[in-house]
Amino acid sequence: MNARRKLVDRFWIAFTLVALVLALAPLASIIYYVTVKGLAALNISFFTHNFSQVGTEGGIANALQGTFLVVLLASAIGVPTGVLSGVYVAEYGSKRYGEIVRFLADVLVGIPSIVTGILIYSTLVLSLPAPFRGYTAFAGGVALGFMEIPIVSNTTSEALRTVPNSLREASAALGVRKWRATLVIMANALSGVTTGILLATARIAGETAPLLLTALGSTRGFQGWFQAMETMTLFIFQNATSGTPFLVEQAWGASFILLITVLGINIIVRIVTRRRTTFV
Repeated sequence: MNARRKLVDRFWIAFTLVALVLALAPLASIIYYVTVKGLAALNISFFTHNFSQVGTEGGIANALQGTFLVVLLASAIGVPTGVLSGVYVAEYGSKRYGEIVRFLADVLVGIPSIVTGILIYSTLVLSLPAPFRGYTAFAGGVALGFMEIPIVSNTTSEALRTVPNSLREASAALGVRKWRATLVIMANALSGVTTGILLATARIAGETAPLLLTALGSTRGFQGWFQAMETMTLFIFQNATSGTPFLVEQAWGASFILLITVLGINIIVRIVTRRRTTFV
């Protein structure tokens, strides 16, 4: 009997290791291939010059600027709205209304990004009055912000639910007002909330489809929120599909920069989540 148990135990350990290798192999191959291809394109001018469609020069300076600004605008929209929504679901929403908000957030998370792009395209790009009509950085930021809201909302509500109910009960017994008790709960769930915000930011930073219908892309730097703007993902898409060897090489370089940026955010998430929460 013991021999049989040991055999079964070793089988499942081996099976788990094989599954782990199969899961990590695609990730490792992507990191290796993008790194090898991307490093060849990196030089000083790559970071200091703007995107050029000529095929003999150019860089990602305006794409880096555009990505930072669009993600900043998206976070200004998505983070406060998502956090407040998550707080409502976890702390204030009744079972009925809270479940409705959670269901809508789950639906929005599952909607393809291109659908969000089409929605913003039809409501902002086509419908705004002049001079705001057209492909703009503002429309791109709004599209990414709408995508960020449900992600932040779900992660915030889940983080708040990890805080023991005893803390809420103690606050009520001491006569602490609900909003003050919520602040204490938020302080104890700050690690989880921060994790959700960082993951949502990494998610929207890698989106392309909504920006094709909103920001469109540009060979110039920032010209205003109501002008077209280049981003890293648009830069990669435009260059990778150009067929010009130089531009394809630049697409690999931009892919490498975007890859290490997303990996960096995930590493920060791991560091943040290592801090243990103390309930006070």
